[in-house]
This record gives sequence, C-alpha cells and structure tokens, in this order.
Amino acid sequence: MTDADTVRTCPFRHDDALEPDPFMTRMRTEAPITRVRMPYGDGECWLVTRYADVQRVTSDRRFSRAALIGTDFPRITPAPIAQSEAINLMDAPALNRVRALVIRAFTTPQVEATRPWTQRSADALLDKMVESGAPADLTAHLANELPLMTICQLMGVPEADRPQLRRWATAMMSMSAADRTSATTAKAEMRAYFDQLTLERRRAPGDDLISALATARVGDEMLDEGELAVLAMLLVVTGHDTTTYSISNIVYTLLTRPDQLAQLRARPELLPQALEELLRFIPFRQGVGIPRVAVEDVELDGVLIKAGDMVHVSYLTANRDELAYERADELDFERVAPAGHMVFGYGGHHCLGSHLARMTLQVAIGTLLSRFPELRLAVPAEEVRWNTVSIWRYPLALPVAW
Repeated sequence: MTDADTVRTCPFRHDDALEPDPFMTRMRTEAPITRVRMPYGDGECWLVTRYADVQRVTSDRRFSRAALIGTDFPRITPAPIAQSEAINLMDAPALNRVRALVIRAFTTPQVEATRPWTQRSADALLDKMVESGAPADLTAHLANELPLMTICQLMGVPEADRPQLRRWATAMMSMSAADRTSATTAKAEMRAYFDQLTLERRRAPGDDLISALATARVGDEMLDEGELAVLAMLLVVTGHDTTTYSISNIVYTLLTRPDQLAQLRARPELLPQALEELLRFIPFRQGVGIPRVAVEDVELDGVLIKAGDMVHVSYLTANRDELAYERADELDFERVAPAGHMVFGYGGHHCLGSHLARMTLQVAIGTLLSRFPELRLAVPAEEVRWNTVSIWRYPLALPVAW
C-alpha cells in the first residue's frame, strides 16, 4: 500500500491557544497530498497542505465547487454552512458574473469612505471600556462589537436586528454534533431574514451596500433574488466573523510577544505590513473549509486524483509552508515574502470583503496601540479561555489592563 492509499482520521481541531494543528503540520511534511476521513459527511477525501499545491487546486477549473451541490460532502461541521445559491458554491463563468456585480457595488473607495465612521465607533467603544475600568474584557468591549457594527452600517442592517444576526452566525459555526439542529435552524432563519430585507431594498433602494448590490448591473446582468439574499447573508457573516476573532487573536499574539509589540509601538508605520504577517502567522480557524470536486482525472505533484474525488485544501498549512516562506514559523514584521498569505483564500473564491477586513483591523489595532501604550494581559496567558466548539479559534474573553 502506498502513502496515497492510506486513509488518515483526525479530529481536525486543535484547542491549544493559537498553536498550529500538529496533525495538519505533520501532513504538510510527511504526506502533503493525502487521503483523510472527515468528522461529518459522506466518504473520504484528499487533503492538500502545501502552498503551491493549494494554489493549483484553487485556481484549476478541473476542481469544481458547483459539483458539491446536492452531495453530502466531507466536512468539519454537522450541517453544511454554505447554501446552494451561494457564490462560494459557484464555478466560472457563473462565478465571474456574480463577482463582477459584487465588485461593481462593493468598492475599495466605498470601504475607505466608511473608515471615519469605523474610527469614531472604535473610539466610542474604547471610551466605554475605559469607563468600566481595568481589568476589562477586550473581546466583549471591542472585538465582538466593531466588525459587526461596521459591516451592518455599510449594508444598512437596522441596529435593532444586529444582536440576532450575531446569534445566528455563532450558531451556524458550531462543530458539535449536538448543535446540528440549532445550526440548521439558524441558517434557515437568517436566510429568511435576508430574503425579506433584500426584497425591500430592491423595491426601495437606499445608499447602503445591499441597495448597491440590488441595483448593480454589468451590461444587462443583475443579481437575481436568491443570489442577492444569499450574498447579503454571506457578506454579513464573513464580513464580521473572521475580523471579530482576528482582533482578539492579534491582540493576544502581540501581548504575549513583547519584542514584536515593542517594535510595532516604536514604528507604527509598520502596522499594515505587520497585520499581513499576523494574519499569515495565526491559525485563525479549525480544520478546513469548503472542498472541491475533481471533474476529471488530475495528477497533482505525482499523485493521481480521480474524477469525482473530493479535495480539501488547507490555507492554514499553506501559510506556514517553509517552501513558500523563509523561517515560516517565525513572526517577522519586516518579512519580504514573495508569496502572499492565503487567509482570504486564493483564486476565484478569494474573499470579496478582504478590503473591509483590512480596514477594520487597521482601525482597531492601530487605535489600541496608540491609545493604550501600557496595554497588557490582566491574567497569565495560560488562564485565557479558548473557544472549543466553533470552527473559529479565539479567546472567549481577553482580560486586559492599561
């Protein structure tokens, strides 16, 4: 039996703070293209862990996302998170059509125009944290609030509805089999909410992002009602979830690495570059995301992947690939990396909201560093409690003092 015939089983989770998953790390070295059995879904699949191989799978049209529709594909959550009409289950040319419409509506100038509002909101949230006194939970005061406020402000989601959106999004991301029903219910209820909201905006557009998406045209093309609702839902979920947890993870990483923190305080102009390195370095989620299906036989780095096989890629292991980055396991704010990180994905499914995430992180982390020169953990690092249910990795609370 060859290594390619071996089928490995692992929990696809690692709860030791923000240390890389040891199984995934070992696979990148020992068996970078290997067969695995996932916790949920039907059958086995391939796991691809090297940077160059991940690039190829995510940009080669012989690997299809659309072919997943209607299958019980291997995954790390009890119920699939993606919906059949979602852009993350599309292939070209349908994918190109929807991306073009989104890019027409969701522009970098539009995001930058939101920066002053985001800055004022961050300042107000931190004012409240100061009023509450130290120690204070940075997760509750800033991370859980600012990204959701920003994406909802941009999209015109009523303020009263935002807490419920947060609850739905959290329920959908559980990896626990016991939460399957609540996750499925949350997804259905959130979809119904956006069905109604997007219909209202199409009938009476405003100056928000949902209205811009509802009215965006490329030639004669527009988003249909289902595409619009699912896209709005996807943007709200992904537009705040990863940024929420990244704020807490980045602050924890900086506060537990005094040399890098001191460097960033001394040279604040490094912040944008430092954030890119922090995003590359931090394992922000568990396991893997949405797989692809080989639509024909493909040889990948000497391994034959047959038509019909499911293929998962790991952006996390790609981000720590020593063949792509010199000293890949070191956090280096002055790194000159020929390879860009894959936190926002790669190829046709590169995250549509990456410009919003970067802006929000720059505001959040930059404001913290400038406003609190003595910011520090208020408890020993080993006492910080970490989420052990969601696909995301983050501290449940981050007590800080200043």
